[in-house]
Amino acid sequence: MAESHPQSLLDALRPRLAAVAELDAGALEAEQIAVLGRKSGALTALLRSLATLPPEERRAVGAAANELRQAFEAAFVARSDALVSDAATATVAQRDLTMPGRRRWVGAEHPVTKVVDEICEIFHGLGFNRAVGPEAETEWMNFGALNFPADHPAMDMHDTFYLDVGGDARPGDGKAVLLRTHTSPVQIRTMMEGPPPYRVVIPGVVYRKDPFDPSHAPVFAQIEGLAVDEGISFVDLKGTLLHFARQFFSTSTKVRFRPSFFPFTEPSAEMDVSCDLCGGSGCSACKGTGWMEILGCGMVHPKVLENCGVDAERYTGFAFGMGPQRIAMQRYGIPDIRLLYEGDMRFLDQMGRAR
Repeated sequence: MAESHPQSLLDALRPRLAAVAELDAGALEAEQIAVLGRKSGALTALLRSLATLPPEERRAVGAAANELRQAFEAAFVARSDALVSDAATATVAQRDLTMPGRRRWVGAEHPVTKVVDEICEIFHGLGFNRAVGPEAETEWMNFGALNFPADHPAMDMHDTFYLDVGGDARPGDGKAVLLRTHTSPVQIRTMMEGPPPYRVVIPGVVYRKDPFDPSHAPVFAQIEGLAVDEGISFVDLKGTLLHFARQFFSTSTKVRFRPSFFPFTEPSAEMDVSCDLCGGSGCSACKGTGWMEILGCGMVHPKVLENCGVDAERYTGFAFGMGPQRIAMQRYGIPDIRLLYEGDMRFLDQMGRAR
């Protein structure tokens, strides 16, 4: 038949090229397979049949067939793009453009995280480096090295989360493993690494069996600091903490030091700042006193230095520990510490946009 000749097939395909621009999506796919399909496409079969033609005719028909194939490929791409564009236009037309847009939620730092970073940055300006350590510690690292007596109440099962008291380990023997009750073990690890001087600030999470009330939580963040060198005195401790208070709060914030007792420091003190939540009149957060206790501090006990291999005759130092949750409550006017743990995204978003 005449139509079986390659030239006749070319002539039959050319009218179909112009019709591509009018095809819908389904017909377009079918036509693309019918013309360019690898197994049964008409133009593909034509190109394969060129080998049967005489050399002089093969050249002319081959050039025309390749030109037609490129034209079909371009037509199929153009029609496909046009169909996609038409569909997008139809989708936009169906939208109600008078509806207000939805604000995209953007995450923010937790207020406690912001406070921790700010506190560490203040002490970094005083030459303190950040140090961290494990949250599970031996009883000796958490209590014994810090000069806690074996019968101290903090070591009781009802006050501390013990992880392993089986076998030979018993509370009070220094072998039991527990969740640290303060970040002080990192102070011990720092001093055991080598000789002074040391200046470190230690943020981390600690665990205590405290009631969950407006000012306490069983799991909370803590920041401690340690400075050990020759000639350090209580004057250095007080000057350092006064500088911190002025930098973090304001020059108008009142500060007071109260005598206290800790096994690992001597002398010891508590540092309070005036409660910004109630202006000093008394509220649940400050327990009606008008003051917010933010940290405990003191001179490192010589026994602690000796337990870490530091010469207590040559070196002295100070240490302090604070809860950034209470400080965040002061900074952002949060009346209840439990708000920091509830995970309410509206609250966290509001705190993220605060100063």
